[in-house]
Amino acid sequence: MHNWFECKIKYEKTLESGMVKKVTEPYLVDALTFTEAEARILEEIRPFMSGEFEVSDIKRARYSELFDDGQGDRWYKCKVQFITLDEKSGAEKKTATQMLVRAGDLREAVKNLDEGMRGTMADYEIAAVQETAIMDVFPFGEKAQGAAPEVAE
Repeated sequence: MHNWFECKIKYEKTLESGMVKKVTEPYLVDALTFTEAEARILEEIRPFMSGEFEVSDIKRARYSELFDDGQGDRWYKCKVQFITLDEKSGAEKKTATQMLVRAGDLREAVKNLDEGMRGTMADYEIAAVQETAIMDVFPFGEKAQGAAPEVAE
């Protein structure tokens, strides 16, 4: 079970025009506590940042599942409703959950979500798909993607 935290990093970004602008970008990390989330995002982001930066905000993100195709450059928040039948009344009951999907565009996000849900026995419907501002996701146990591999001696 993942415990996701959205961490916002504030830093000065040099734009293509050469102008320097202060920006805040959100990242997602898997951690057990807020303190661990801060330590992990600092460790993961440090190799990619030059100059000063700070963690300006950390909040818990409630995602039940993450589907990463490794190809897309955007993250989409998908609201999925699982449909169950109440045995006594026979009424349909919908339980909403949030999932995060990586894709290149909206259509691809829906396709990736459907592919990820393929083995699921439960009936579901996609209630909403929304592009997020999340720049990158760091699951627990994975090293920074740009970091040099450790060499055993």
